[in-house]
Amino acid sequence: MYAQQARRYRTTFWEIRLECDSDFADDTLLTALFRQIRGIVVFSGFTINTIFWFIPILLFAIVKLAVPNAPFRRGITRVLMAFGEYWVSINSLLLQTMGSIDWQARGLENLRRDEWYLVMSNHQTWVDILVLQKVFNRRIPFLKFFIKQQLVWFPLLGVAWWAMDMPFMKRYSPSYIAKNPHMKGRDLATTRKACEKFRHIPTSVINFVEGTRFSEEKRKARNSPYRHLLTPRAGGFAVAMSAMGELFGAIVDVTLVYPKGPAAFWDMCCGGHVPVIIDVRERPIDDWLVAGDYENDREFRRSVHRWIGDIWQEKDELIQQTLDDTRVQ
Repeated sequence: MYAQQARRYRTTFWEIRLECDSDFADDTLLTALFRQIRGIVVFSGFTINTIFWFIPILLFAIVKLAVPNAPFRRGITRVLMAFGEYWVSINSLLLQTMGSIDWQARGLENLRRDEWYLVMSNHQTWVDILVLQKVFNRRIPFLKFFIKQQLVWFPLLGVAWWAMDMPFMKRYSPSYIAKNPHMKGRDLATTRKACEKFRHIPTSVINFVEGTRFSEEKRKARNSPYRHLLTPRAGGFAVAMSAMGELFGAIVDVTLVYPKGPAAFWDMCCGGHVPVIIDVRERPIDDWLVAGDYENDREFRRSVHRWIGDIWQEKDELIQQTLDDTRVQ
């Protein structure tokens, strides 16, 4: 009799457990399905917003291209910058309402919209661009990226980039210069010419000094001396300083920290909790950074590498301290 009761209790226990496991599996599937639907909605919002603003940007770009009058073009450029800021604002609203990014930005108090800035930042993930656009939108002039000159011929986007005054740069490889010595310095002259237009309109140019997104594999492959950063590449920074250094009022040094690890764009769209800490510091531009010849002066090149290396060491320590503080909390 006792054996029969024991078998009956065991049977009841496993029936209840299976029913609970089934309910848990259903909840998990529903949650996963809801996350995917949410991701599709957010991504669709980004896509629709981009198309919506791209159309007027392209139309105004054609007008700007057709009327070669400098004051008129500057007026069109200001309109295009406003379109870009509205585009970023709606993207940021989508992130705040449908995404789940926990923004913590510090050091933004003294930034101005009527100043010229060189923004340099570490690079963790593709999401960095969205984060930087959100943080700096309408605090400083619309962010612009150095773009390879060949991309000006990219269908539709090339015209839009040109219309929004993205600085196009042309770089020749050392092997090409060796075969064509008369072209030495021509790339820098082309970049300087492209940046002349920025004298009339406050501009922010961003440079990811590491050249690519951080990963532990890349850090080891490059033998980086830092724990959370890749070794900085000073070439792009030097070109920006040589072409526009006299215009820049300050360097905006940005350190991006993701306490839970670099955010994936799709996880962010699906509502995954993405904490990000943005530390912003203004750095003065010393005269020697503008006056030097990075391409031909070896000692100046070493000085630039040491200067950026010191900043990167400070940045690496800041990231480690921030991560330690978030763990304690």
